[in-house]
Order: sequence, then structure tokens, then C-alpha cells
Amino acid sequence: MAVVDVTPLRQVPGFRWLYFGFFFVQGGRQLTVVAVPFQVFDLTGSTLAVGLLGLAQLVPLLVLSLLGGAMADAIDRRKILVWSPLVLALTSAGLMWNALADQPLIWPLFVLSAVNAGISAIDSPARQAMVPGLVGRDLLPSALALNQTLTNTAKAGFPALGGLLIATTGLPVTYGIETVCFLIGALLMRGIPSVKVGGGGRRLEMSSIIEGFRYLKGVRIIQAAMLLDLSAMVFGMPTALFPAMGTETFGGDAFTVGLLYAAPGLGALIAALTSGWVSSVIYQGRAVILAVMGWGIAIAVFGFSGSLTLGLVMLALAGAADVISAIFRGTIIQLRTPDELRGRVSSMHMAVVAGGPRLGDLEAGVVAAVTSVRFSVVSGGLACVLSALVIGRWAPDFLHYRSDQQAAA
Repeated sequence: MAVVDVTPLRQVPGFRWLYFGFFFVQGGRQLTVVAVPFQVFDLTGSTLAVGLLGLAQLVPLLVLSLLGGAMADAIDRRKILVWSPLVLALTSAGLMWNALADQPLIWPLFVLSAVNAGISAIDSPARQAMVPGLVGRDLLPSALALNQTLTNTAKAGFPALGGLLIATTGLPVTYGIETVCFLIGALLMRGIPSVKVGGGGRRLEMSSIIEGFRYLKGVRIIQAAMLLDLSAMVFGMPTALFPAMGTETFGGDAFTVGLLYAAPGLGALIAALTSGWVSSVIYQGRAVILAVMGWGIAIAVFGFSGSLTLGLVMLALAGAADVISAIFRGTIIQLRTPDELRGRVSSMHMAVVAGGPRLGDLEAGVVAAVTSVRFSVVSGGLACVLSALVIGRWAPDFLHYRSDQQAAA
């Protein structure tokens, strides 16, 4: 079976509410991903300023992700999933208010983006930790593949929509639609049932966070999975350069920028929709390493590209490689972690997944400012390939990790 397995959606009503609620939340986030960097670049003309936007998001993301993981293991995860989109809606409303001004200010873009990132850091661990309890061990790979389908449907469609909206109706309307998406997401999340945390849960305190770090310290397989994603995002995620490449390298407008943001999501969506084969893969660690290397090669070729069409194809291939990596990384991490620790380990994973691109934005912006946009993209892609080889050598247990080890664990 090649197509994605929809059994979790058919058999688990709670997963359906989570799935469709998250679709609207993810859609709102993807509109923000295009609109805010585009507005920063439009107001400043600086790739470095766009890179610093990622740094502004990184600090609250890292700090609050640890708190979010402890919260997910201590309180009702459903409540977190309902309230987080409501706060995200407030940040989008603030961005809309600023965009309506005759002279929009720069600082609200940084502050509200930082708040947005921080709330996402609280929301994501609860969502990730809830999935195994909703669908069970046997359906987890299929559920994660469905989540990748959802995420990348949003990544493929909403950035392009955002670029089109900015070019035709302006930033205020785009931010307004973001706000509506978050509100719909919060409404749908109310249908998720409460799921008790395995082991009875853990009190929300500093020792709970430390306990999560202690567990992670002793499991190199999980460390390797996180490091592989971090290296790919830090070195091979040049999204901070998309406004400059779309408008200058490829000579386009806001819609062109939106296409660059959408292309990885489109490739990832195609890979996710044809992911029915993932449950038959035995050497999952090896699949992750190969996928990360494929991502880096595609990004390097994208940097060399002088054609928008070729550039979009390479970004799509990179996205396809990334979704395969994400499915197997998520499966390994979730099933190697006890349920009573899943929120905290998921928060650390989320800090890597969401923090890596912010560091990547900073790295890409700084290198581009010192050298050139093309050199920044190409060197980052090649560094991604090299780091995957190094991590595979450092963690041979991950390289040879088999799916049948999950049941034994």
C-alpha cells in the first residue's frame, strides 16, 4: 500500500478532532511564516534583520518548551491544546493592528513573533505526547504519517496563499485570516477527550524538568535523532533568505517568495501522501540519516540554481526527504520514551525541531551578509550532509537501529 494509512482517522474520534483542529492552527502559523519575514524585509531591506527575527523567537521557544513539556506531563493536555490557539489569535490580531498603521513599527514584529514562538513551544509537546495515548502503539507510525500529511498540506498551501494575499490584498487582511484560523483551531480542539498521563502524571516543578534531561542523557539513540534534525535545520534551512532570493535572485514579488516557502511543504506533502510503505522499513535509523543527507544535497543544488523552476523542484525534494526523516525520528523518540516522560522528551524534541530553523535563519542571514546569498545556501546544504555522516559515526546504535527493537524496548 503506497498511500498514507488513514486508519487512525477512521477508528479514533479523538484523533480526528486533534487532526483537524491542528490543521487550522498550522495554517495560521504558515501564514505568519511568510507575512512577518516579508514585512521585516520590506521595511528594512536587510537579510540580517530577517535572520535576527529567528533569534528573537529562539529564546522564548527554548525556555518555554521546557515548561511546556513539564506542563504536558502534569496537567490535562487537552486544556493546553484549547487555550494555546486563543493566545496565538491575540498575537495575530496585534500584527494586524500594527500593519494597519500608516508607518508600521518594527519592534511589534519581533515581540509578537517571539510570543507566538513561545506559545507554540507550550502547545507542541502536549500535542505530540497525546497522540500515542489516543491511537496506541500499533497505529502510531500511521498517525505520525497523517500528521506529516496535515502539516505539509498546510506548509504547501498556506505560504503560497499568504504570498498571494499579501500581493493582492495586503498584510492586514493576511494577518486577519491568521486570526480566524487560530480561533477555528481552538474551537475544534474542544472535541478532544482527556487522556490520563501514563504513570499518574508528574507534579509541575523544576525537578520534573531535570528528570526529563536525565532520561535523555542516558539514551543516545534519542540524542542522535534530535542532533540529526538540529544539524539539518541549522545548516540547511535558508528560509531567512527566501525574501531576498524571491525578489532579487529570481526577480519576483511577494507571490514568488510565497512559492519558495511553499515548495518544501508541497514535496513533503507528496511524500507523506505516499508514505504507506513506512511501516515496512526495518532500519529506521539508517533511513533518517539517508533522508537528512538527501535534504542537504537538495538544498545545495537549490543554492546553485539560476532558475526559479529548478529551485522550486529542489526545495520540494528537500521537503520530501524531511518528511521521511520526521516520520521515523518521531516514531523512534515516542516509542523509546515512557508515557510519563513523553511530554518532557517531546518538549526537548520540539525545541530542536522549532529552534533549529530559528538558528538556521540566523546562520543563513549572517553568512549571507558576510559573503553572498548563494554561498550561504550552498555551504549550508553541504554542511548538513557532512554532519549527518559524523552523527552516524558517533552513534552506531542509531545507524543500525531496527523497528523491531521498539517492541523489545
